[in-house]
Amino acid sequence: MTETARIVASHGRSYIVERTNGQRLRASTRGKKTDYACGDLVDIQILNDEQAVIERILERKTLLYRSDAWKSKLIAANVTQLIIVLASEPSFSTELISRCAIAAEAGGIQTLICLNKCDLPTATAAKERLQYFVNLGYKVIEVSALNNDITPLRAALVGHISVLVGQSGMGKSTITNALLPDANARVNEISIALDAGKHTTTNATFYHLDTESALIDSPGLQSFGLAHITAQDLPAYFPEFKERIGTCRFHNCRHRQEPDCGMRKGVEEGTISPQRLALLHRLQDELSSGSRY
Repeated sequence: MTETARIVASHGRSYIVERTNGQRLRASTRGKKTDYACGDLVDIQILNDEQAVIERILERKTLLYRSDAWKSKLIAANVTQLIIVLASEPSFSTELISRCAIAAEAGGIQTLICLNKCDLPTATAAKERLQYFVNLGYKVIEVSALNNDITPLRAALVGHISVLVGQSGMGKSTITNALLPDANARVNEISIALDAGKHTTTNATFYHLDTESALIDSPGLQSFGLAHITAQDLPAYFPEFKERIGTCRFHNCRHRQEPDCGMRKGVEEGTISPQRLALLHRLQDELSSGSRY
C-alpha cells in the first residue's frame, strides 16, 4: 500500500520524504531514476519506521530548473515564488538575475528580488543597480538578515511555497536562519539521516513556515543555463519585450538588423535598455550554439 509524501531534501540518489503526519523517512528510488526535486509530491512504499521507497512522482504544478546542452539541474518543484537573493556586497550579477527571472517566468512562477545587507554603505549603489528591474515591474524588498531585520520578507512569504536562489555569499543561509532559528539543527538532522555527515550540502531543503507557507533553501550558484527555452520563445519572458511581440515587420525577426523591428525601436525610443537587447541576442546565440553558462 502506498501513500503520498513530499521530498524535503536530497543527496545523490537518497532522499528525505515527509509524510502527512510530519514523520520523515529516508527514501530510495526504484531503478536508477533520480530526477526528483525538493518539493516534489511522490507516492511511497513504507519499508519500516525509518525507510521508504519512492514508487512514482505526482504531477508537478511548477518546476524550477536550469540546463545547458548536456544536462539539467532541478532546483525545486511545486513552488509559487522565486526569491532571488542579492546583497549590497559582494557585487551581484544582473545577468544572473535576468536568467533566473526568465526561468521563473517560463515555469509560471512569480519572481521577487530580495536585497540583503542593506545596512552596509554599499547599499545605495546596489539599489541604483536594481532600479531598472523595479521599472520593469519586479518587486524588490530590502532586508538586513544579520541584524534580524527581515520583516518585509516575512510578509512576502505568506501563502507561498518560496525558493531562495542566489550567488554564494549573498546571505541565503543567514536569511533562512533568521526566519527559522532551528534551521541549522534541521539540516544536521537531515544530513545524518542521509548518512552524509553534518557538513554535507543537500541540493535543497524544505522548511515549513506555517500551515500555508513554506521555504526551500538551495545551494549558491554562479550560473543559470536556459537550454530548456527556445530562442523563439525568449522575448516572451522579458517584460519589456513581451508587450512588443508582434510589432516587428517579420514574424521570425531576430531583432538585430531586420528593418522595422519593434524591439530595436524600443531601444531607439529609450523604453528598452540596449544592455537588455544585447542580453537577448546573447541568449539567442547561446541557445543556438548549445554553449554552457
